[in-house]
Amino acid sequence: MRVGFGYDVHPLILGRKLILGGEVIPCQKGLDGHSDADVLIHSLIDALLGAAGEGDIGQHFPDNHEQYKDISSLKLLKKTYEILKRKEFAINNIDVSVVLEEPRIAPFINGMRNNIAQVLKISFKEINIKATTNERMGFIGRGEGVASYCVVSIDSCIK
Repeated sequence: MRVGFGYDVHPLILGRKLILGGEVIPCQKGLDGHSDADVLIHSLIDALLGAAGEGDIGQHFPDNHEQYKDISSLKLLKKTYEILKRKEFAINNIDVSVVLEEPRIAPFINGMRNNIAQVLKISFKEINIKATTNERMGFIGRGEGVASYCVVSIDSCIK
């Protein structure tokens, strides 16, 4: 068994959609970034790449390449899944914590889990997503950004 950890953070700005786990969340602000800035998916990608010994999201999907401008992070997750399949890894489970003050994202979590399950071809039950606040402390607490932490475990399909 191998374990990977991922982290991502993006600032919130006016004029962008807030996309988390591939779900569009109603909000006045969205996450700023080169792609769709989905911090949840970005932390998941980093965790998967780390577990597979494949570096990080910036090495595979550089934020200065035009081909990734405004791309759906679910498409990047699909490419990450293809890397894992080539290396013959299977995903055991995923655990994500999203940190933001608002909006409340609990009503959207099952949709996020479904999106991830479809892309990674795993059971919805193998994916856990939690949301918490930063208790109004720091830039996240002031509503200036969103962070996401992710842990995954994978196994080799080769016995």
